[in-house]
Amino acid sequence: MSDEFTFFGLTVPKLARADGGFLVLWGIAAYFLQSSDPPSLTAMIPAFLGAPLLILGILADRNTANLHHYMHAAMGVAFLMVLGGARIITGWNGMSNLTLASHIVLIATGVCFMTAGIRSFRHARKLREAGGD
Repeated sequence: MSDEFTFFGLTVPKLARADGGFLVLWGIAAYFLQSSDPPSLTAMIPAFLGAPLLILGILADRNTANLHHYMHAAMGVAFLMVLGGARIITGWNGMSNLTLASHIVLIATGVCFMTAGIRSFRHARKLREAGGD
């Protein structure tokens, strides 16, 4: 068993940076693409959730001694992304296409990251049990 876990060819901190960066860009684009005047700050919610994920990914790469702490915090952010995106279930009829897309992006990104994180945590546990520390 390899010591390093990857998900779609990325380590989990790199996935956090990629997902976080994507969400920041998505939130900024959604803010400027919305049709309301003045633009609503709520369009940037994906950016507000992506920024901590991006920062935690950067910190995890720079401070590997605390990698597990950063990734646990990132899992909490990903869980909030899924919960926030789940609002689509209760009120999708009154949402614009951009709002629907933002909710779907939050759910998809959050679920993807949580899947990678859970698999990574299981991988680390198996390594510990096998004596690989």
